Amino acid sequence: MGPLSVPTRTVSRPAEIADIDTSIPVLVLSASPRARRSPHGGLGIFRSLGRLGVPVFEVDSDPRGPASYSKYLRGRFVFDLATATADATVDFLLDVGKHIGSRAVLVPTWDEMAVLVSDSARVLSERFIFPQQPDRLARSLANKMEMSDLARTHSIPAPWATFPSSVDEVRSFAATAAFPVMLKGIAGNRLLERTGRKVVLVDRPDELERLYRAMEDPAEPNLMLQEYIPGGDDAVWMFNGYFNHESDCLVGFTGRKLRQTPVHTGATSLGICLKNGIVEETTRRWMKELGYRGVVDMDYRYDARDGQYKVLDVNPRIGGTFRLFVAQNGMDVARALYLDITGQPVPVTALIEGRKWMDERDVISCLQYRRDHQLTLRKWVSSLKGVRETVHFAHDDLEPFWRAWSLALGNALSAVRKSSRSTDAGKTPSA
Repeated sequence: MGPLSVPTRTVSRPAEIADIDTSIPVLVLSASPRARRSPHGGLGIFRSLGRLGVPVFEVDSDPRGPASYSKYLRGRFVFDLATATADATVDFLLDVGKHIGSRAVLVPTWDEMAVLVSDSARVLSERFIFPQQPDRLARSLANKMEMSDLARTHSIPAPWATFPSSVDEVRSFAATAAFPVMLKGIAGNRLLERTGRKVVLVDRPDELERLYRAMEDPAEPNLMLQEYIPGGDDAVWMFNGYFNHESDCLVGFTGRKLRQTPVHTGATSLGICLKNGIVEETTRRWMKELGYRGVVDMDYRYDARDGQYKVLDVNPRIGGTFRLFVAQNGMDVARALYLDITGQPVPVTALIEGRKWMDERDVISCLQYRRDHQLTLRKWVSSLKGVRETVHFAHDDLEPFWRAWSLALGNALSAVRKSSRSTDAGKTPSA
């Protein structure tokens, strides 16, 4: 087995991060499109580290995805991480490590892979370098039930939540609950793969019971009910940071979601860097108490009713929006991870207040916001002021952008043709 080769091109190192050793390669475990995950976090890593001159490789199920055409990617290994067993994945990664030829920094980009790497740390450390988490910590943070317990134990504000195991328990809850409520997956990606949704806002008791029956897996319950905190998408605050082997935060950034895709319940489609001392200090304290190591991506929601920032999600890995958070010296969490894990100093950073990052799918989301009378075209255009980076477009790396939009256009045309065929098939021939 060998990697699919990508032409090596000369890259220039930015002046703000100089005199570093980039000889140690990186292997990125990219998200799988088949599992409905957002794969753009990998592209951000390729570019961020590749621009420094770091040799970056990836494991992905789809060698034709837009990110795989980045000029900063040294090579690809094709393997379906989403469907393989843990043992098969570990064996494959060890084989990849042999082909790379030297110990590489291992970077997962989705929760299940972060958990697998943590659980298999002893074996994988033969070929790879990565932060070593305390036993089961990554698994507990990625599981919303266990994360909720950890938050309560450490006095971290969080929305109330309950975890029903039957329709009767849901019906009993609905009889006295204040609506709306959030119906969510305890393991969000597993629910997404099964139903196409991670979370639903439910307005009525009968709707809650219907959705619970439709979305729950009786053989392996995975649904929770969570308090709905009023407010718009911009009530969600984010923290991205890197914690060293002593759980000290070497790099920490905060910012706010402005819009999401899908709207109201999805990932960030437009975000802005803003200082939030409460969110930053809360996260630093909590991760230190837990003994957390490595990159963390977290969401909080501001509750105007009591003035608290309440934790929603803890992702024990690099997040898809991490390139929103870039310091004045060019530092981000991927670079901080690389420098620290390879034994190099991490320069002190300062947040770029007002920096914005956009997922190009925000163009689609804005149409929904407009239909909901929450956004006008003029306000949408105005909101793009300050966007410094987008998911796919980069002046020095254009191929992923063209690939992404050619795929989007092809999918749109295919949907139109499918709709047209369905319409024609439904017509009744005239006499």
